[in-house]
Amino acid sequence: MNLETSKARERLALYCVGNGIDLGYGGDPITPHAIAMDQQFELRLTKSESDHPQNLAGDARNLYWFKDDVFDFVYSSHLLEDFKAEETPIVLKEWLRVVKHGGFLVLYGPDEVVYSEHCRKTGQNHNEAHSVPDFGLEFLKNVLSKHLNGMYQIVHEIGLIDDYCFDLVLKKIRS
Repeated sequence: MNLETSKARERLALYCVGNGIDLGYGGDPITPHAIAMDQQFELRLTKSESDHPQNLAGDARNLYWFKDDVFDFVYSSHLLEDFKAEETPIVLKEWLRVVKHGGFLVLYGPDEVVYSEHCRKTGQNHNEAHSVPDFGLEFLKNVLSKHLNGMYQIVHEIGLIDDYCFDLVLKKIRS
């Protein structure tokens, strides 16, 4: 079970109010009321959790279940770095598509360079699903400015926190 969200909950939950979805949930939801989505729920959930109607198994690249502008927030922790670099703008557009005007896209993830060094120093196994060697806050900000410029406003960012992570919160200002 991935408990990365627990490290950031106090900082980021204030952006996760109302109807929302936690993409790549991993057993550690940002809020108890968010829809929890992960690829393989049957491997992560207890019997009581698997019966809960808020759980979805699926690929976060395509949120086809949802209309445009339906969520107050989309939250994702330690998932975006698992996509290929060329998929990142497509995935971010899809996630912003389902956020309401004035809602938030809340991202918490690793700075891959710092994370790799952390793993080397501590002996922690490196997550082999990470597919972008230079993934981090600056990588994301470059992707956003190139592919989604004008759709969002950055309302919160922290470049390095919790050993090797970053926070980035976008407010959707247009579709």
